[in-house]
Amino acid sequence: MADAIAVPRLEPAASSWKFLRVAPGILLLAAVGCGGKFLEQFAGGYAKAHHWTIPNIEYVLWAILIGLAISNTVGVPEIFRAGVATYEFWLKAGIVLLGSRFLLGDVLKLGGVSLALVAIEITVSIAFMTLLGRAFRLRPKLTSLLAVGSAVCGVSAIIAAKGAIEADDEDSSFAIAAILALGALALFTFPVIGHALHMNDHAYGLWAGLAVDNTAEATAAGALYSDAAVLAKTTRNAMIGFVVLAYAIYWASRGQAGTVENKAAFLWRKFPKFVLGFLLISILATSHFFNKEQTTALANLSRWAFLLTFAGVGLRTNFRELRKQGLRPFAVGAIGEVVIAALTLGLVFGAQRFLQL
Repeated sequence: MADAIAVPRLEPAASSWKFLRVAPGILLLAAVGCGGKFLEQFAGGYAKAHHWTIPNIEYVLWAILIGLAISNTVGVPEIFRAGVATYEFWLKAGIVLLGSRFLLGDVLKLGGVSLALVAIEITVSIAFMTLLGRAFRLRPKLTSLLAVGSAVCGVSAIIAAKGAIEADDEDSSFAIAAILALGALALFTFPVIGHALHMNDHAYGLWAGLAVDNTAEATAAGALYSDAAVLAKTTRNAMIGFVVLAYAIYWASRGQAGTVENKAAFLWRKFPKFVLGFLLISILATSHFFNKEQTTALANLSRWAFLLTFAGVGLRTNFRELRKQGLRPFAVGAIGEVVIAALTLGLVFGAQRFLQL
């Protein structure tokens, strides 16, 4: 009786404490994101007033640059870290809300192309990263984590695979560091390459969604062109359960991981639920459930969620910490990412030519 009464009394206090823990960091995300918007407008206005011709640096990169500057100079104080870590929640919320801008026909059309390209990308990436890891004599499970991260969805895939294959904390730390460092570099190299090759919005978005590992970085890189990167990346993310299951079965067969008893339950646990939210919102938008004003409001909320996400990407990236993890995993990841980027670029150009993207 006493236990039953005590639990509900603790819940409001626990909820309040949790909110107080994340509030400072969320406010920091908002401040950095709004700072990015301000710098975009200020730089553009200043250049126009002085008749300068300068490249347009959008708020996406400004927000990331501000975050990187803070993280790699003064650092992010402990009081802000819990809230900054919520950037992944804002990313998923932004993707779900973005469904209002995609009619179901567009999702099926681009999603079908994406699915075929994703299948090729995953197969080739896993095979190449596995061979590369062996050539550099990395530990087998570290190689598996790098392969999963590069093939599917970066850090999320590494975390999901770590438990499934019972990898060491050290291996997951190495793999995550390599993927994060390469994701940060992709943010600045992909837009430059896209512009240099005169890629159209859909082709560039599809390439970014296929080649950039982490969902946050892929979304940020794609936002400089179009939302197609989110759709391609979401299609890729949906494969995480199947890839992790295959690795779990492989390592279990070698006696180095637990046996998967219920494969359907395993897939459901690993499946990214925000993909279903994206599809639901898209279906509602297609059926005209939302009026024009509501659709505009949802799209604006999506942009605000992404604003917090992009700020978090910069604030969570500390190059000094990444450098401590060693060079070999980074070398394997870097070589693999260059090859995967070139491969997927060729696939996208092929799809553009023969499927008229």
